[in-house]
Amino acid sequence: MASYEALYGRKCQTPLCWTELSESKIHGVDLIREIEEKVKLRINRNRADLKRKDIKFQIGDKYHRGKKILWFGRKGKLSPRFIGPYEITKRVGPVAYQLSLPSKLEKIHNVFHVSIL
Repeated sequence: MASYEALYGRKCQTPLCWTELSESKIHGVDLIREIEEKVKLRINRNRADLKRKDIKFQIGDKYHRGKKILWFGRKGKLSPRFIGPYEITKRVGPVAYQLSLPSKLEKIHNVFHVSIL
């Protein structure tokens, strides 16, 4: 038993374990490139999962829309931080929802991504 297995209770995962090796690929340049690509893919996937939110809304829910990308002509402290509440009327895609906005906000597109809500 290796010291890693004794400490963590499992076998160590190395890049060599991520591919099935054949005799011709053991010391080849192709193997190194393939392993680097798999490591980059795994790192990018982990980074994306850290910021990803799995939020789902129901149709008819009321939501206070955060004013992250909207500007009402005022700056700083006098600007409203939230607008709403507005009703979610439709789910447009897996991560997009349509809100029912009032007539004073008719110039704004009424479909928003989950990360903005």
